[in-house]
Parts: sequence; structure tokens; C-alpha cells
Amino acid sequence: MTSRAEVRRRRLPRLRVRLRELYHGQTREAVRFRYWVIVLDLLLIGFFIAAPFFRDNPVFLTLDYVVAAVLLLDIGARALASPSTLDWIRRPIVWVDLFVLVTLLFPFWLFNLAFLRVLRLWSLVHSDFFWETVGRRYDDTRWEDVFKTVATLITFIFVATGFVYASFARTHPGITGYVDALYFTITSLTTTGFGDITLPGTWGKLLTIIIMLSGITLFVRLAQALIRPYKVHFTCPSCGLMRHDPDAVHCKACGVLINIPNEE
Repeated sequence: MTSRAEVRRRRLPRLRVRLRELYHGQTREAVRFRYWVIVLDLLLIGFFIAAPFFRDNPVFLTLDYVVAAVLLLDIGARALASPSTLDWIRRPIVWVDLFVLVTLLFPFWLFNLAFLRVLRLWSLVHSDFFWETVGRRYDDTRWEDVFKTVATLITFIFVATGFVYASFARTHPGITGYVDALYFTITSLTTTGFGDITLPGTWGKLLTIIIMLSGITLFVRLAQALIRPYKVHFTCPSCGLMRHDPDAVHCKACGVLINIPNEE
């Protein structure tokens, strides 16, 4: 008789093949499946952003563990669907997702780091999974850079807000709630500086400086993505230069003949 362990060993390869078809295939079923996965990701991100507003609600802990279970299933499925688990685990995006999972599994111990869960937005928009599904029309275009820059800016806003809230909400009278921390972050990020909320001490001043400098950098990066001439992504076979003019015939760096594919 076949043991249960043998049955499981036989089922695992079939499960991996099925998951690879769904996560990386081009069939209508696979694309539809990935759309639903991305919708689920966006709902999780919405939960992470809204969590500080209802953290004291009795139902919050239950939702937290439900989200942790969903994220664990998603990470496990992506690991099985990857051609190489070792290469998959080396990706920085995967480590971000694993960190988010840990904060969900231990919400009391890692309460002050919960704001970092919004990094899931950054990992989603910077993943090949997203651009091969929802953004495949805009993959390797100007809009990919714009969307990634906007996602980075939004992620930074909520990460900085969470950091300010976790550091000063109970020690500084100006930060009485999450909205106050968000207001301070936005005014510092835009260098408006109304001065009605200021962070005390040397650490508060240093944090304010970091937020202001980061805001300037991110806004400049967004302006560059919107204004600078569009460059296509194509790796030069000789020197490795990855950005070229859309109508380029020769590489600007080394002059070698390049053959950039187009849709015509």
C-alpha cells in the first residue's frame, strides 16, 4: 500500500507545476488568477495603511492574524512557483514580504515596527509579477518609472509617518494621534514647515532633516521620470548600457550596432 508520505511527495511536483502555470503562464486563466492576486495584495496594503486608525478595535487582532495567514499562503505559493527557490529567496522584495509577515505574526512584540508593513506597496509595484500582469502594456516604458517613483514616495510617506508616530506619540504633546504624525510628515516632506508641530530634541531635529532631504530627492526623482526624454530598456551586448533612445541604432557608450525590438 502507498503511504501518506509517498502520496504527498507525488502531489508536490504536480502542485508546483500548477502554481508555475498560474503565476508565470500566459493563458487567460493564469492572467485572471494573477489579477485576483494583485487585488488581494492591494486589499492587504489598504489594511496596513488603515491599521493605525482602528488598532484599538477588538476585531483588529483577528484581522491581523487572518491577513498573516493569507500572506503566508501567498509567499508559500510564490516560493513553490519559482523555478529556483534559492534564487527566489535572495530577492530583496521577498525579504520585505517576510519581514511584513513576521510583524503580523507577532503584533505585540513588534508593535513599534508595524508601520513598516506598508513596504508591501513598494515590493508589489517593483515586482516583475505586477508588471507582467497589470502593467504589461506599460512595462519598460516611461510610465513604469513614474508608477515606481510614486509608489516609493507613498511608501516613504507612510513609513516616515509611522516612525514619527511610534517615536513621539506618547512623549510629545504635539503628536496626539496618527493624523498629527501624517500632517507633520507631509509638511516636512514638502518643506512647507508651518512650525505648529515640531519634534523635540536632537533626534527630532535629525529626523526632520532626513524627511526633508528625502522629500526633495523623491520629488526630483518624480520630476525626472515625468520630464526627461524617454529611454528604452535594452542591454547593449558589448558594454551593458541599458538605456537607449527609442530610435537608436548604435550604442552611445561603445558604438556597437544594437537591434532594439519594437512593436511595429
